[in-house]
Amino acid sequence: MRTRLTLAASAAVAVVVVGVCAAAFLVIRHQLLHQLDLHLTQSARLAAQQYRREPPGVVQGECRYLAAPACAQLVPARAGDDPAGPYLLPVTGATRQVAAGTRGPYYSELRLAGHRARMLTTPLGSGRALQVAVRADTVGQGVRQAAGLLGAVGAAGVVLAGGLGFWVSRTGLAPVVRLTATAERIAATRDARHRIELPPERADGDELTRLAAAFNTMLGELEKSVTAQRRLVADASHELRTPLTALRANADLLVRSDRLTGAQRERAAGAVGRQLREVTVLVNDLIELAREEEPDPLVEDVRLASVVAHAVDAARDHWPDVPFRLRIAQDAESGTVAGVPARLSRLLSSLLDNAAKFSPLGRPVEVTLVRAERGAVLEIRDHGPGIAAEDLPYVFDRFYRARTARALPGSGLGLAMARQIARAHHADLSAGNAPGGGALFRLRMPGFAASGGLSQVSYPGPPP
Repeated sequence: MRTRLTLAASAAVAVVVVGVCAAAFLVIRHQLLHQLDLHLTQSARLAAQQYRREPPGVVQGECRYLAAPACAQLVPARAGDDPAGPYLLPVTGATRQVAAGTRGPYYSELRLAGHRARMLTTPLGSGRALQVAVRADTVGQGVRQAAGLLGAVGAAGVVLAGGLGFWVSRTGLAPVVRLTATAERIAATRDARHRIELPPERADGDELTRLAAAFNTMLGELEKSVTAQRRLVADASHELRTPLTALRANADLLVRSDRLTGAQRERAAGAVGRQLREVTVLVNDLIELAREEEPDPLVEDVRLASVVAHAVDAARDHWPDVPFRLRIAQDAESGTVAGVPARLSRLLSSLLDNAAKFSPLGRPVEVTLVRAERGAVLEIRDHGPGIAAEDLPYVFDRFYRARTARALPGSGLGLAMARQIARAHHADLSAGNAPGGGALFRLRMPGFAASGGLSQVSYPGPPP
């Protein structure tokens, strides 16, 4: 690219320089010839005044030298009227036509005593023509000198254009060179922490600098992604170690089942089943979270009130000791949102399970769905200890578990999964503490439309 840019810049400047030099050469040549023609015109006027009454023939013939005045001769219209002596300047049919008045004056080139000369043929009246000629050596010499000077200037301009083109390409492509070096370094070291050095003051219109800045931004996002993946692997290995160890211990017990009583074998088999289910749920959650995005199945208009009611019924079956109170505003009963019913049910079950887990015995979990200005708002509140201030910023992080939750069942992935599903549906999920105690989770769903636009699309999952 640097070579092509250098050649392109050099060629562009070279074309301009050569064009300017060629134009200057033509202008100089035209001006020199114009000055010579003016000199011939003045000489012709002077000769016409001096030799108007002279007979045809050469009236002034000492023009072989540069310092000599112009040669002049009178030519009649008829050849029969020519003088006995020869003419100094060439006489042609065009000369006779000028003498006869059928043609206007004209300039012509000729050789005079072995030298270049220029001649003016103009009518004199009374059937005669006046021919005046001077040597054109000075014009030719001036043209050659101008051509040499302009050629030297053009060559210097081309060389200078090449140097400037190389400098421009080297300076202009410096961010690209740094970008390439950084990309090669990252490919060799697999370390996304490298960045491209940017100038202290960046111009908004500098495309290459903006490209380097965008590449740095991309590297920052890549570094975050790599760090998140590494943290996910480390956290997953830590979380899987405990259930796998317990599963292995119970499996070893079952291998020696001949030494166990029937009750012991039943307890060990039940423990293996529970631990397998926990590991299965954990692995499935890890697979979904590792994608960093929600799958894109068929989206349909979902009646949110029905999905909420179905999720609350499922939570009552799963947590029979926890009372659930559901309140759906009248204007929110028939509203729909664009989404995937199964994924929305998963989001709600994660929030309801979390609320039931921290609810004291006999205290209800309150679920409220209302219509808002730009959508719907779903609130899930428990009457437990609430969320500590130091834990509040991290409740949606993967594998994060507060001190009060470490003794409870779960892997710390439920709320992370809920936020991921909410973001996939362009919804906002927030956590806080409710007035009077307990945790409060608020889900804001956009685009809460009337039920008349419900789509008849089948999707495996909870009924809409």
